[in-house]
Amino acid sequence: MGLSINNPSQSVPESHTHTHKFFLLSNYILLGAASSCIFLTLSLRLIPSLVGFFFILLHVFTIAGAVSGCTAVSAGSHRWYAAHMVTTVFTAIFQGSVSVLIFTATSNFLGELKSYVRENDAAVILKMVGGLCVLIFCLEWVVLGLAFVLRYYSFVEGTPGSRSGTSGKVQDEGRSYLPYPFQV
Repeated sequence: MGLSINNPSQSVPESHTHTHKFFLLSNYILLGAASSCIFLTLSLRLIPSLVGFFFILLHVFTIAGAVSGCTAVSAGSHRWYAAHMVTTVFTAIFQGSVSVLIFTATSNFLGELKSYVRENDAAVILKMVGGLCVLIFCLEWVVLGLAFVLRYYSFVEGTPGSRSGTSGKVQDEGRSYLPYPFQV
């Protein structure tokens, strides 16, 4: 449980365990930040608002992306990897947009949320959510980079989750059919 990798030779080569652990830690932080955003947003009491519903749905998609990232790297499946990349890119873009919107137009955003909380208290809560959105935005790009690096390493090394069957090096194909020595 947690960050323990029982047998790194099965899923991740020994040289990449630190990258794998950092990727998992980043996803766990993403899970915590997104769930904190959900609870802070719910504390604004904005259930009847359509904008509030989409705001909470954005954080639910962030959690789904982090879970699919953990599954993609652990299982090595192409389907989970594609789902993780697509979800993470879209949620990163929307998290960045929402954070800019929160910090630049707090009162307008609060008006769209139709919160029942006093405006001063709601502005403080919303700015805390905006700070978490900035953290989520930065972490999602870190997670995307780490996922790409881990996937690249698994492809080059030919581990079971990749499509590569070789070590990534050019093999001598025995070109004895050429009448003269072919040099490049």
